[in-house]
Amino acid sequence: MLLVRAIVRPEKAGSVMSELAAAGFPAVTKLDVYGRGKQKGITVGDVHYDEIPKEMLVIVCNDEDKEDIVKIIIRMARTGEGNYGDGRIFVSPVESAYTISSGKTGL
Repeated sequence: MLLVRAIVRPEKAGSVMSELAAAGFPAVTKLDVYGRGKQKGITVGDVHYDEIPKEMLVIVCNDEDKEDIVKIIIRMARTGEGNYGDGRIFVSPVESAYTISSGKTGL
């Protein structure tokens, strides 16, 4: 199992989630997050914005689904030819998962 965390622009989160659901991956957790990437924030005129709003989408999947999920996220979250601030995807191993209501393991 893998944990896929995608940090995307807020205006792209809905379309990413819709496309994931249409592809058979409806289980997504969405969180409002704030931060900055390599661009170290944005300066508009005399004002510097250090914390930029983003959405983090969290998906736990089987190993064989990783490439499909990552491709969907990139396709739906990317702006035009790709711009700074489009986001980042992190993939980590998941040792185990438990369903609280039943105590069953796995997805």
